[in-house]
Amino acid sequence: MSEKMNFQAEVNQLLDIVVNSLYSEKFIFLRELISNASDACDKLKYLMLTHPDMAKGGGAFKITVTPDEKNNTLSVADNGIGMNKDDLINHLGTIAKSGTADFVKNIKENGSAVDLIGQFGVGFYSAFMVADKVEILTRKSGEDKAWRWVSNGRDGFEISEAEKETNGTDIKLFLKEDQKEFTNSLNLRQIIRTYSDHIDYPIVLDLGKAGEETVNSASALWMRNKADITSEQYKEFYHHLSKNFDDPWLTLHFKAEGSIEYTGLLYIPSTAPYDLFQPDVKNGLKLYVNKVFISDKIEELMPRYLRFVKGVVDSADLQLNISREMLQHNVLIEKIKHGLVSRLLKEMQKKAKNYDDYMTFWNPFGIVFKEGIYEDFSNRETIASLSLFNSTFSAEKLTSLDDYIARVKGDDKSIYYLTGDDVAVLRNNPQLEAFYEKGIEVLLLTDPIDEFWTQTLPNYKGYAVKHISQAENLAFDRKGQKAADGDLQKLKEFMAGLFKDRIGKVEITEKLTKSPVSLSVENGQMSIHLERLMRNHQQPTAFASTRILELNPYHPLIIRLSEMAGAGKDNAKVEEISKILFDQALIAEGEAISNPSFYSEKISEYILKGMD
Repeated sequence: MSEKMNFQAEVNQLLDIVVNSLYSEKFIFLRELISNASDACDKLKYLMLTHPDMAKGGGAFKITVTPDEKNNTLSVADNGIGMNKDDLINHLGTIAKSGTADFVKNIKENGSAVDLIGQFGVGFYSAFMVADKVEILTRKSGEDKAWRWVSNGRDGFEISEAEKETNGTDIKLFLKEDQKEFTNSLNLRQIIRTYSDHIDYPIVLDLGKAGEETVNSASALWMRNKADITSEQYKEFYHHLSKNFDDPWLTLHFKAEGSIEYTGLLYIPSTAPYDLFQPDVKNGLKLYVNKVFISDKIEELMPRYLRFVKGVVDSADLQLNISREMLQHNVLIEKIKHGLVSRLLKEMQKKAKNYDDYMTFWNPFGIVFKEGIYEDFSNRETIASLSLFNSTFSAEKLTSLDDYIARVKGDDKSIYYLTGDDVAVLRNNPQLEAFYEKGIEVLLLTDPIDEFWTQTLPNYKGYAVKHISQAENLAFDRKGQKAADGDLQKLKEFMAGLFKDRIGKVEITEKLTKSPVSLSVENGQMSIHLERLMRNHQQPTAFASTRILELNPYHPLIIRLSEMAGAGKDNAKVEEISKILFDQALIAEGEAISNPSFYSEKISEYILKGMD
């Protein structure tokens, strides 16, 4: 007896997108189904390390593609791990684990979603591009019951008990009338050899009375000689691993020899996956022992700041029956990790010489890569050298620390930086005015991780990394009138009392040239930007910084205001103007002002007066 079920909410919408607008080439469905079959074989192969009887009677692993021109059907079968009823419902009736809502949202926002399909694990649904109906017969390894899943891709699906002698999954596509080309053996042979030749299991084309033919080379691509692999084969293997449709920015294939031997085939994508910033995302490397798949969830194999790297690592020096728990504390894994990171960073150093090409990597992954300055002590300076930053030197191109150092003038061996939320706002921060005046470059840092790596990298190649508040000797010859010391003291006392609940003190500064006031903190304390980040993430700020309101004694507005404060007249007007100036200082730092209505009203009032 069959059981009728509905697809999860949004899956129907997703199916409509996949079938009607996602793929530009419909033959991609075959690659997706073969990749899924390969993964099923990988999973069972791993389970057999500890449970040899799991695939009893199933024979050698293979994937069978059977066209039936007479009945206009195409089948893709494997003898991998198989599925039970719960698996069918969870994997084919819903896409909850893959984030359907996010997938649909990305499609709407990006217009083209070809690069997104693999990231959300919905490749199976591409079968409905060419099929009116899909029927699955499957039996999970180690279980007695088999199940049949049937759907037209529109009205939900039906599940019923079935009969199947061995484990694995058979997917039968009842092709649409205009898709008969996918029963043509010549066409199928070309598609398989082009897109699935790297699959490490025989892909057999069952031609009925004409017999069976193994179409692919069925050898692990990473174990082949580099000279025998084409760039297209490397790309297709990347697509198979990543489930993405972009081309890799970097491909690194090598064999390490020495105290430990292993082969690595690593890729850096050119587009960021949707889950790049999800805290529970696992690294993208697959670990093999002599071509036997072990796991793709070994976090110790690649540091977090390189979590976007995809690829395969295969070592004969690891035990074949090693457990995932043992891998987490394995000395050999640590050595492999060290070697992988070292080789990747060296290749990136070569690629970084071409700025435009390097930006293809930096734009999607730079914010993550910089985490390594904070996390990876042994490679900290190398990662810093590969990092790019906005700076006051140019609004057009990012700069490296080495380029910054090459432009330093004079004897001040410092690299100055300022943190905030927006580059455009930072460029106009009043605290930069003296730096502009003296021709001193400042890095403009807007990523949250910038607040942390700058604390763990105090020096870079002999240059101190400093917040601009730590700069010294910024004074220069100033021309023009300056507020009287006595009047300034009165104004300082007035403002200190007026803002006593919001700032620690008021000081006179020589660092401002155009602005009347600015906000800063005590040297060595948490920056205003970091405090704001912690507030936004509801983190306690027990060690809140002391805010300092800095006054520019050369600014006409401060001169006039100090005269009024010194004379003790118009205190109401002094208070009003002081509040406006304080709000301006807050706005320049990206902070919220307490009374926007007051600020807007007074600014409008003063503008109107200036128009008379």
